[in-house]
Amino acid sequence: MIEVEGLSKNYGTNQAIKDVSFRVEKGTILGFLGPNGAGKTTTMRILSGYLPATAGKATIAGYEVHSQPMAVRKNIGYLPENPPLYPEMTVKDFLLFVAKIKGVAKKQRPSQVQKALECCQIEDKAQVIIRKLSKGYRQRVGIAQAIVHDPPVIILDEPTVGLDPRQIIEVRRLIRSLAGERTIILSSHILPEVSMTCDLVTIINQGKIVATDTPEKLLQHLQGECHYEIELVGEINHLLPQLDQIKDIQSHNVQPLTNQENRQLLTIQLTHNDDSAKDIARLLVNEGLEIYEMKRLKPSLEDVFLQLTTNEE
Repeated sequence: MIEVEGLSKNYGTNQAIKDVSFRVEKGTILGFLGPNGAGKTTTMRILSGYLPATAGKATIAGYEVHSQPMAVRKNIGYLPENPPLYPEMTVKDFLLFVAKIKGVAKKQRPSQVQKALECCQIEDKAQVIIRKLSKGYRQRVGIAQAIVHDPPVIILDEPTVGLDPRQIIEVRRLIRSLAGERTIILSSHILPEVSMTCDLVTIINQGKIVATDTPEKLLQHLQGECHYEIELVGEINHLLPQLDQIKDIQSHNVQPLTNQENRQLLTIQLTHNDDSAKDIARLLVNEGLEIYEMKRLKPSLEDVFLQLTTNEE
């Protein structure tokens, strides 16, 4: 459904993206994840036909973005980071206007608008002037304009930016409900949004793709690493040089626990060898420290993201 091969974009001597390639099958939600300034929005604008690439090729629904831009635009719905809404129009009039400029036949416009209103759960806002809507509802209108012509591909650029926690949850549910027959690219720098919503994740950093896989398989990048949190009673700073001598300790950090007298939290990252955790516990006990709790942490998508983007810097 979406094929991207070797996309690059230069602004003078600055290269915004370099040799970007990925593939998204029909019915998949792809999370396009990266830090601010990594090249996410540039890639989304190229795919939506609003920005020409310097090099490379992108095909959407069988149409090549550069040579067949009008056909591509008929087959995609695009929600930019700042939706281009007309604040003085009612929601319904705005969607009818969008349906017209997107080529929906006149007889089909009312039904397509009604379908978009229902899908985005804004039927009761149809006659409300857009400027009177909350940020969350304006975002729903933005999504409605992206789907009013019933495109097979939807591109959403930072769809939950500026929303409160409840609005974020509602928009995530809406995005999931749009999947199935549609293919969706969700561009974001918010990790929970991607992990809770997407089937596939592509991570971009400094304009280059550093990983593409399912969230589950991306976690396997950290299988060889062990992370422990140890809550203990007593002073530990004088033992840090001895901890450094234990094999496989990659890093450690000590933080006092608030409202807990003389308790501290020791966080340790080990590489490859879980057995070193026994040596750590033995050292702490032998030095008279009381271990209140010691637990191994499961890796998260955030851990993968930080590792991949930090290593590239």
